[in-house]
Amino acid sequence: MGWLIVLALALIAGGALWKWGKLPRSAFEPVGAALLLGLAGYALQGSPNLPDKPVQSPESVAKFDEKQAETRAQMGQRFGSGPQWLVAADGAMRAGVPQAAVTYIKSGLKENPRDPDLWVGLGNALIVHNGGMVSPAATYAFQRAADIAPNHPGPPFFMGLAMAQSGQFAQARAIWTELLARAPADAPWRADLEARLAQLPS
Repeated sequence: MGWLIVLALALIAGGALWKWGKLPRSAFEPVGAALLLGLAGYALQGSPNLPDKPVQSPESVAKFDEKQAETRAQMGQRFGSGPQWLVAADGAMRAGVPQAAVTYIKSGLKENPRDPDLWVGLGNALIVHNGGMVSPAATYAFQRAADIAPNHPGPPFFMGLAMAQSGQFAQARAIWTELLARAPADAPWRADLEARLAQLPS
């Protein structure tokens, strides 16, 4: 069916140029060659039998969140090489290249595979790279961080955030409620967590 449509379009274009384009006879051959070249290109690269796939608009793709990075810094450690890799990853996210952010963080994890902040950062970068979808790889990254540092607030906070952003509000509420119950009263991120929890749909 795809080939018939392409051939029909080529014939229509050629006929329109002949009838209304007022082309001189000397232009018939190059125009015909251009149409044939287009058909040849479609034959080489076209895939008319593949199912259609909706394209996401730029607004629908997950983007870097400055407040999210600030919260992660409040929750994280401030020693070792981890923060340097996370700063580089944040720069890549701001530039719109989350794949580079994933690569930076993986490089950091090669140096220190037991850095929970890097694992949290990897989970966040993978979610942005996947357009906001929580992939198994992102879930694994958050779980790895939680296994390394069970009392670290980052893994449950950002896992809950990912759930909330993907519409899984019940799961997000359960994760955040448990985190809030054990959060120190003077934690700098507590107010942000309370606000986010209050904003979740019932």
